[in-house]
Amino acid sequence: MSHANAPSPHHVVIIGCGFGGLEAARALNHPRVRITLVDRSNHHLFQPLLYQVATAGLSAPSIAAPIRHMLRKQRNVTVLMAEVTGIAKDRRQVLLADGQAIAYDSLIVAAGATHSYFGRDDWAEHAPGLKTLGDAFQLRAKLLSAFERAEVTADEAERKALLNFIVIGAGPTGVEMAGTLAEIARHTLRHEFRRIDPGQAQVMLLEGSDRVLQAFKPGLSTKARQQLEGLGVRVETGARVVAIDADGVELEQGGERRRIAARTVVWAAGVAASPLGRQLEVPLDRAGRVIVDGSLNIPGHQEVFVVGDLAAALSHEKDGTTQPVPGVSPGAKQMGRHAARQILARLSGRPALPPFRYLDYGALATIGRKAAVADVGRWQFSGYFAWLFWLFVHIYFLIGFRNRLVVLMDWAWAYWSFQRYARVIAEPAPLQADRA
Repeated sequence: MSHANAPSPHHVVIIGCGFGGLEAARALNHPRVRITLVDRSNHHLFQPLLYQVATAGLSAPSIAAPIRHMLRKQRNVTVLMAEVTGIAKDRRQVLLADGQAIAYDSLIVAAGATHSYFGRDDWAEHAPGLKTLGDAFQLRAKLLSAFERAEVTADEAERKALLNFIVIGAGPTGVEMAGTLAEIARHTLRHEFRRIDPGQAQVMLLEGSDRVLQAFKPGLSTKARQQLEGLGVRVETGARVVAIDADGVELEQGGERRRIAARTVVWAAGVAASPLGRQLEVPLDRAGRVIVDGSLNIPGHQEVFVVGDLAAALSHEKDGTTQPVPGVSPGAKQMGRHAARQILARLSGRPALPPFRYLDYGALATIGRKAAVADVGRWQFSGYFAWLFWLFVHIYFLIGFRNRLVVLMDWAWAYWSFQRYARVIAEPAPLQADRA
């Protein structure tokens, strides 16, 4: 039988292999589709546990996996590790940094988000955020180096500044980071130093609004704050950061300004959509996200889909109302699958799918050992059982059986011993103490 007149496979280019891009690729495992997946790294990252790498709780391979390995059995996928510099919609081409242009029939843009410093990008040097493995490695070196420098210095004021740790932003990442830092100082590093007492380290969580975990119900926010303070975290709400430099943070609270000397500041206060969204030359929201329709398409281009953190998408509810889709991994996964199904429906000549509807499975945030909050449908709970539930969910959604097994063993050991054996500093982080 001759295949000379068989139609060419529909070429789908996917930009980004986060949760949305990976789900789209898997859902497009179809003989009539050819996929080119472009990502500037070679791995898929389970970002909800990235702070565990930054705080030496887990090693990088536990939460990351090579993209090629994950998709090795899907023969219709070609993976390119490359930087996308532009999108030519009218020519249906994706432009790469090396000068290549990749033609597409359909395009799924899942480029994710980056840090937002609310117009103060100069703060990034002194208050790193957490989005990539590179960020986690640098932050881990900075955190651990602070204790090492404190052990060395003879200057009492400098030692105090080195042992002040400030986390800015009390969303899930900030809360998890602050709680973990407190546990490291009070338990993990106990008895390991001779000239300092790590337990005297001050971990501060600064939040500009009136409560932590704004996305959660007020009752759970209160529980979260109580658990944080029980771990020794100093929580300050209504605290607006107005300056960050190498010596510390200046904040405004209750109409007064004050300065806190600190050598380690972590930024968890805001995210901004990938700059790639501007390449599409379509309306954006205030956070730089691309405004999409119910099919997750951009205006005037049914062949271009935007999913995940880059999309300002609405969930079309059964009662006819719409709700913003939150920037969480389940939302990105569901958008990726929806875009893939739309493409397959159009290829087969079936009617378009109903507008995108987000299924909300709830929200979780861990605070520390046996401390967490959970908002799952009609149930809200906190403490030990919320922590166990958080562990189960995160292990379940990890990448592959090996990762689940390794993380489960690491967490079981950490539970009983409080130890974190990923505390390796490949290259000491430059701290302000080096000025002397």
